[in-house]
Amino acid sequence: MPHTTPLAPASPWVELRTTPEDWAAADPALLATMLGQLHLIRAFEETVLELAGEGLVHGPAHSSVGQEGGAVGSVVGLRSTDGVNGSHRGHHQFLAKAINHVAHEGLDLSDLVGGEVRTVLQRTLAEILGLAQGFCRGRGGSMHLQWHEAGALGTNAIVGGGVPLAAGNAWAQRHAETDDVTVTYFGDGAVNIGSVLESMNLTSAWDLPVCFFIENNLYAVSTHVSEATGEPRLSARGLGFGIPAWRVDGMDPLAVHLATEQALAYMRAGNGPTVIEAEVYRFFHQNGPYPGSAFGYRDKAEEAAWRERDPLDRVANEMIRLGHIDADGVAAVRAQATAAMAGVAAALVEADPAGKPGTRRIRPDLWPEPSFVDVGVRGDLSELAGVRTAEEASFTGALEPRKFIDCVAGVMARRMDQDRSIVILGEDVHRLNGGTNGATKGLSKAYPERVLGTPISENAFAGLGGGMALDGRYRPVVEFMYPDFLWVAADQVFNQIGKARHMFGGHSDVPLVLRTKVAAGTGYGSQHSMDPAGIFATSPGWRIVAPSTPFDYVGLMNTALTLNDPVLVLEHVDLYASTGSAPVDDLDYHLPFGKAAVRRHGEDLTVLTYLSMVGHTLDAVEQTGTDAEVIDLRWLDRASLDWETVGESIRKTNNVLIVEQGALGTSYGGWLSDEIQRRFFDWLDQPVQRVTGSEASPSISKVLERAAIAKHEEVVDGLARVVAGFGG
Repeated sequence: MPHTTPLAPASPWVELRTTPEDWAAADPALLATMLGQLHLIRAFEETVLELAGEGLVHGPAHSSVGQEGGAVGSVVGLRSTDGVNGSHRGHHQFLAKAINHVAHEGLDLSDLVGGEVRTVLQRTLAEILGLAQGFCRGRGGSMHLQWHEAGALGTNAIVGGGVPLAAGNAWAQRHAETDDVTVTYFGDGAVNIGSVLESMNLTSAWDLPVCFFIENNLYAVSTHVSEATGEPRLSARGLGFGIPAWRVDGMDPLAVHLATEQALAYMRAGNGPTVIEAEVYRFFHQNGPYPGSAFGYRDKAEEAAWRERDPLDRVANEMIRLGHIDADGVAAVRAQATAAMAGVAAALVEADPAGKPGTRRIRPDLWPEPSFVDVGVRGDLSELAGVRTAEEASFTGALEPRKFIDCVAGVMARRMDQDRSIVILGEDVHRLNGGTNGATKGLSKAYPERVLGTPISENAFAGLGGGMALDGRYRPVVEFMYPDFLWVAADQVFNQIGKARHMFGGHSDVPLVLRTKVAAGTGYGSQHSMDPAGIFATSPGWRIVAPSTPFDYVGLMNTALTLNDPVLVLEHVDLYASTGSAPVDDLDYHLPFGKAAVRRHGEDLTVLTYLSMVGHTLDAVEQTGTDAEVIDLRWLDRASLDWETVGESIRKTNNVLIVEQGALGTSYGGWLSDEIQRRFFDWLDQPVQRVTGSEASPSISKVLERAAIAKHEEVVDGLARVVAGFGG
């Protein structure tokens, strides 16, 4: 028989329950603040459900009624500089953090709703109703609540989506030499999400001060936790990553507070992340004012048993037992909270003059202006004011032939030397003498604390970069080794980073650069060869640059690292070994924002292209003798593209060919040709023509790979098609 030895987890896992002695030892002011917050949040949520029942909440109303104990118990001991974020069911966490911020010395139960507390309640309700005075100016609604000043980083409609962002905020807290922490709240459903588990692993490996706070309310919509996992004690997730974990009764706010105090002491001491699982219960269905039993997945006996454990009653009864308050005092607290919310609602809604008696409507003057719809998709570019710009033709510094890849590493070294907020992260960027292609050569030795080799966890490290950017103290440069990997991190790239500024009201800077390389033609097959330009160009919030020369790379990267928007910097492996004119010692210039480069002037047709296809196009034009104007777009996104240069050329030539290398299905030119025909239809003598790869992604076979992508020969054919259409 083999010999077996029992193994124990590396970190402790405990269950914490309070005793009467714990309640007796608790500061009466702490208990009073918890009672006040619990009643304010309960009255707030009841008002939301009432308005939702009247059809005045546009979208979901994910009530936290019953779950307030976990939020209040965990937040009451936090500082304003500690961060929290949460999920779609996050009103209670947001309110607890915001009330803590404005009433940082605690709540006075005899005067529960001071002016600042009332303002928090009204602005939060206004946000849920979609009104201009809301914290996110009406854009976030119920599921996207953010108030940075209070440390409320933003709730999130994607299950588990906010967890990597919290990790990024914690990285910034630690490396800014504070002992602040971040608490990320999520439910039982999110513990099975990859981004959550990836973030647990990464924060444990890097000792980041994140508390993974699991609100285990037993049901993901209607599916019981026991159906979704073989280990329904969800705090066990932490053990696999060496993270200490607490399991606690979330209907007991003091128990949550005591567990959180222990976790805070651990994190503030620099020991890394923690896990807290609070067993709570939502009294209503996933969304709306009806109990789960109305939908058949819970029975009334279960619901009644949990209602007997109401956290509001638990705190009130313990305070009465200890003589801190009496029943009339508790009733007075409740009356103040409900009266305050009635007043808040009255400030936002009114009797509907066109409706039935007793019906209400949103006050019409409180809606956002429709013209606000697109404001804040990207920043206003004010950060570029005063920067020094240069083009190669007018550059006054010394130039010499240099390899493209050396300029990639060179400009990053210069920027990291000048700006300590720049941090590079990605797979293997700190090894192999500059990563897999040499793009970070020498940087890890010069800046070991700011070149971060990550686990193979694109969701986690992309989101971590997003959290760092939203924190505002750092400017992350995230490398995806291949652009195909963006699909692994698509939630963080598109739902989180790209939408963050607009979704939270238009005022959240997101200074993040995402570098990746197009590797078509290298034999790496279907999952390593895509050109992502078309995907990013149709995704809101992103700017895109695509340099084709070493000189342009330096200037475009400098501009990308100045912008307060997320910027995709596209590179191409075919260009890395190429040599071109580059600065000798002046690496501080910017290319002009949103300016294309006319690489060849011509009269007969306009060719629009980027990256390595610029060279292929110029060669094809010379071979065929076509009098084409070749424009290197350089800036590819809708908001940054040089429409003036493009339009001037089209009005001259009246014919357009768009040249790109990648697959037809994710084509950048598909979007661009549509936009050109909308803007310049009257000047076109024929439909916009396109050169792309095939419908299929490139295969491993050298022959099939070549057949799948566009190069010189395909451009020659494309030029011939356009010439054949002259005068048609």
